[in-house]
Amino acid sequence: MEDLTEKRNYSYIAKFFHWGFVILFIYGLIKQVQDIEQLENPSLLRFEVLFAFVFVILLLVRFIYMKRTQKTSLPEHTPKLQKIAAKTVHYGMYFTLAAIPLSGMLIGLLFWIGLQDGLIIESVVTLHEISIDLIYILIGIHISAALFHRIKRDGVWSSMVPFLKE
Repeated sequence: MEDLTEKRNYSYIAKFFHWGFVILFIYGLIKQVQDIEQLENPSLLRFEVLFAFVFVILLLVRFIYMKRTQKTSLPEHTPKLQKIAAKTVHYGMYFTLAAIPLSGMLIGLLFWIGLQDGLIIESVVTLHEISIDLIYILIGIHISAALFHRIKRDGVWSSMVPFLKE
């Protein structure tokens, strides 16, 4: 077994981005629009578009920061298939976390210009809903993998999670 003191640890900024996005995502779930008709309220529509825009910008900043400054905390001996799965889930989460607010902004634009019903907006709403369903699946896989590494005690859990350290 590898010495845990030699494990890679994510930076404080990386941890802030990770846990900050957990909080932002939960906030987005709590305040989400329940019915598209709510977008008739101009102040709610503006807020939703602004929140989505800020979320996408922060996600882009996070992606660039992580890509340029952070390395995986997976141990070197991790099987190649597991490394590919981890990368696929992470990129899938970035893609889906971007698709949700981008499709939401498109819904807002279509609603604002008067396309409040019909095939176009229904298609974008469907894309938005599929993205939400997909992010739940990816989050479930991500949390399951984190728990797997916690049980395995290979340092991956402790590299990002600030509690229940190995």
